[in-house]
Amino acid sequence: MKFIELAKKRVSIRSYKPEPVSDELLNEVLEAGRLAPTACNLQPFQFIVVREKKNLAALAACYPGEWLQEAPVVIAVCTQISKAWKRKYDARTLVDVDAAIAADHMTLAAADIGLGTCWVGAFDPKAVRKVLGVPRTVEPLILLSLGHPNENGRSKVRQPIEKLVRYETWK
Repeated sequence: MKFIELAKKRVSIRSYKPEPVSDELLNEVLEAGRLAPTACNLQPFQFIVVREKKNLAALAACYPGEWLQEAPVVIAVCTQISKAWKRKYDARTLVDVDAAIAADHMTLAAADIGLGTCWVGAFDPKAVRKVLGVPRTVEPLILLSLGHPNENGRSKVRQPIEKLVRYETWK
């Protein structure tokens, strides 16, 4: 499949079949995240894979949408700011960007093998930290649901390219 077709195919899935995700498929998705580019190749993130029902239920309680409980797997993408590259001009880190690229690689890999994902950011990070035992030096950034889709997902509505792209300068 051409990349552009894969990008079009990927949609957010908020309903999952109860069947588990095999270790083989899960590892393929995780490997895609591991291979993602990061600033200076520092890989300032960790993935916490949650599969046990009681842990999934506790994690779902940290998010207002009930559908998260249906996902057979949730991957918590956590950032480690102390390991992140810092831009010398303003000391800004790209830790969230690095983690987002890894999460995006995982969503695309999942779509490629027929799995669904949904990127969740509207959760209580303190509650997720407690549920997953995340240390204070690590930040839960993204919850990525993963499973066999039980829906087609919503159609994508995107801005026309002309509204998003500028050439040479902002003007």
